[in-house]
Amino acid sequence: MLFYRLLGRLPLAVLYRLAWLGYLLLYYVAGYRQAVVRDNLRAAFPEKSAGEITALAKRFYRQLADTGVEIIRAGAMRREEFGERVTLLNPELLRRYSNDLRDSVIILTIHQGNWEWMLHGASAALGVPLDPVYKPLHNAALDRYIFEVRSRFGSRPLPMDQAARDILRRRREFRLFVMVADQSPIRRERSYWTRFLHRDAAFYLGAETIAKVTGFPVLFAQCRRPRRGHYEVEFHELAQPPHAADGHEITERYVRLAERAIRAEPHSWLWSNRRWKRQPPADQPRQQRC
Repeated sequence: MLFYRLLGRLPLAVLYRLAWLGYLLLYYVAGYRQAVVRDNLRAAFPEKSAGEITALAKRFYRQLADTGVEIIRAGAMRREEFGERVTLLNPELLRRYSNDLRDSVIILTIHQGNWEWMLHGASAALGVPLDPVYKPLHNAALDRYIFEVRSRFGSRPLPMDQAARDILRRRREFRLFVMVADQSPIRRERSYWTRFLHRDAAFYLGAETIAKVTGFPVLFAQCRRPRRGHYEVEFHELAQPPHAADGHEITERYVRLAERAIRAEPHSWLWSNRRWKRQPPADQPRQQRC
């Protein structure tokens, strides 16, 4: 973890030079998950030519390298720097949903732009901490460092397997929860199947379940990158209480907003994720695969 702390103290200008080298290594030398990336892009954008897919893949790897060094840099950044580099386009929507930051809100987002900077940028702009729900990384040292980064400025990261219990136990406290919910659930977890970027995909039902039990409103946060080292976050209405007890409108609405955000800035989504490695069960109801 000391390595990441020391690396994070380097200026962004130096880190971006390292990111360029990282891009060359990832794409041209290691070929990191190139087959996965190209397969995902071809399925999501069948209208694009082979040349366009290659160009989009290269832009993705450059963005991935930049995001990696930015996340490492986040451990040494001041709150004010996050505020300068992350702009909330419509914070009034979040304030309205949370009754001027007095009532809890669930904020759903995707692995697009820089989801780590977005957390602290929003916190700096709003003046309150945001608690992220996260899935632990396989690399233990990197996972500890990311936990340390996410814990800055009063945020309380919640491991996914403990999140529901913690949220329900403290449901009467004001908190803003951030969930990056576009990863594929593991087989033993209850999931919702629907069409996502032209293919069947499973989604976690945890956020929807928590929203229905607590009555918290749900927003979607879209992160865009207008230029290197700067991001914009726009909130979208997703679901207001009272939530319907049956059906999966919250998750379905999330998936459609995720698709729209990805198509608006395709190179900045995490295409290296093996998102479609699972197939829907044979008995999956057709109405859940729209």
